[in-house]
Amino acid sequence: MKILIVDDDYEIAELLEIYVKNEGYEPISADNGKDALKKLRTNPDVGLVILDIMMPEMDGTEVVKEIRKDNPIPILLLSAKSGAMDKIQGLIQGADDYVTKPFNPLEVMARVRALLRRSQNGMQQEAPEILDIGPLTINKDSHEVKTADGVEVNLTALEFGILYLLASHPNRVFSADDIFERVWQQESVVSAKTVMVHVSHLRDKLEEATGGNQVVQTVWGVGYKIEVL
Repeated sequence: MKILIVDDDYEIAELLEIYVKNEGYEPISADNGKDALKKLRTNPDVGLVILDIMMPEMDGTEVVKEIRKDNPIPILLLSAKSGAMDKIQGLIQGADDYVTKPFNPLEVMARVRALLRRSQNGMQQEAPEILDIGPLTINKDSHEVKTADGVEVNLTALEFGILYLLASHPNRVFSADDIFERVWQQESVVSAKTVMVHVSHLRDKLEEATGGNQVVQTVWGVGYKIEVL
């Protein structure tokens, strides 16, 4: 499997290439957003993107937006501490996780492993598992979500994971920590804002597809749920 590393800082890109190779993956690199999209199109076996936010020609949030038009590939953002709003925008556009610069490359690789593990687990289901809940049909095997009218809802891997978790346990409230540990498959560390951004994006997509139906509900001060009467 290939991992695409996108950063205009040569030293950072080179460091990440070394760690990616040590994990047994093949790194390919790009130093700007436009080149990253080109390499992603010409390398269909790329399994994950490590993407810097601050880059020339096209910044990371725009790259995420373009990728998410037709590709659910896991995306890990690299964010400078001063770029908090950019980081949030990246998550809103569909990135799966982020690491703040300066970073420990061991942490980056731990997050890469977690994202790949979750992505691969989603592709290794032995049999279809379909949930009909409210106005939605959720197919765990194919990661497809459709409305009662047959409209397909395009979700990222994380958004689908959150939806499937809540739909699998109707009326049960999950805290942000619970969601983070189950969907991200990592121990929760300051995860509330990350989960909130992904839930918000998921809710917007579902409401748009279902004509305003509030499928995912917030229980203030507690967490999130899908209520079934």
